[in-house]
Amino acid sequence: MLISPKPIAVASIVTLCVVELVGRTQSSTASWPQWRGPTRDGVAQLAIPPTWPSTLTKRWEVTVGAGHASPVVAAGRVLVHSRQGDREVTRAFDLTSGKELWRNEYAAPYTMNPAARAHGPGPKSTPVVSGNRVFTFGISGILSAYDVASGRVLWRTDAPPAPPEFGTAMSPIVVDSSVIVHLGAHDSGALTAFDEATGKPRWRWTGDGPAYASPIVANIGGVSQLVTQSENAVIGIGAKDGQLLWRIPFKTSYDQNSITPVVVNDLVVYSGLSSGTTAIRVTRKSSTWTTEPLWKNDQIAMYMSTPVATGGTLFGLSHHSRGQFFALDLATGKTLWTTPGREGENASVMLAKDLLLLSTTNAELIVARTSRTKFDEVKRYTIADSAVWAHLAIAGRAILVKDVEKLICWEV
Repeated sequence: MLISPKPIAVASIVTLCVVELVGRTQSSTASWPQWRGPTRDGVAQLAIPPTWPSTLTKRWEVTVGAGHASPVVAAGRVLVHSRQGDREVTRAFDLTSGKELWRNEYAAPYTMNPAARAHGPGPKSTPVVSGNRVFTFGISGILSAYDVASGRVLWRTDAPPAPPEFGTAMSPIVVDSSVIVHLGAHDSGALTAFDEATGKPRWRWTGDGPAYASPIVANIGGVSQLVTQSENAVIGIGAKDGQLLWRIPFKTSYDQNSITPVVVNDLVVYSGLSSGTTAIRVTRKSSTWTTEPLWKNDQIAMYMSTPVATGGTLFGLSHHSRGQFFALDLATGKTLWTTPGREGENASVMLAKDLLLLSTTNAELIVARTSRTKFDEVKRYTIADSAVWAHLAIAGRAILVKDVEKLICWEV
């Protein structure tokens, strides 16, 4: 069920001067506008030091509330979506000083599934910035559009009748001036494109309920498409019209599909809880789409940690042995190496040139080289006082960390 957008009273806004905002295609190193970075693939333009220091420098730290939503960065400000009591709050902070520039909030009562209580009541979805707008997606499915400069609400949709069983977790994506989210609950949902300026629906795909993975956009067979995990499948959906192009049945225990697929040319790699890691080749001949299985590695399975690909290698965190970092050969699926384990329940896996930046639920940041022969650790830092589930945001020399309650800005 889709709800028509309607004006919402602003709870609390601090007005600031209007600045020129960073566009969706800009490549500034000080921009981290969405889930997993500017190109949504975990690749960061971090200013890498010649020698890694013994400790990082803390620029600032603020208490922002609960949630696993990752911060985003645009136009010199950090935007974060979190929870305080029964309200979801969006704030903007100055990247350099940590000064709060504006905040906006709304009522968002939410009853948690007991099985997900350890993960908290959200929000879990990372905002997305497009031009002068930032979009947030709440734990119950409330989609909001704000003006980045002032925090003014531009439009908002009400929550659907029910969210996914463990709360909304997919992060919105903006494609061709549409902000796209997967609304709904178990066996009943709609991957929906809203006009980013007005909030009016443009198209809906109702072929499956939402999972917890965040879509990426890829060009396969000359067609721009959204690639993601839904509740029961891995799917390719036409970005312009919402038409199903191809589908691979994929189901994990408790319907917990959570991994953002990795696409390298026409190769699609996906994984899930206790389900190994699989690669398929997607091809198009005329109007017919085919998917060809290439390999499956049953030794490596990812639960919530999305991997990165570089130089023919896939790096990530398997949930086996309480968290094992790994490297796989993309061509064959062969395991190149794994760490002994106990690295954490989840990790943010990022790539900066020839380095891996790995932040874990153990509140560690691990810097390692992208070696195909071994786990080549360079440095290990403590970056928070509590668990870190949110992904890092990286902007120039700044590394933004969201732990259980705080937002922390470290400087390299």
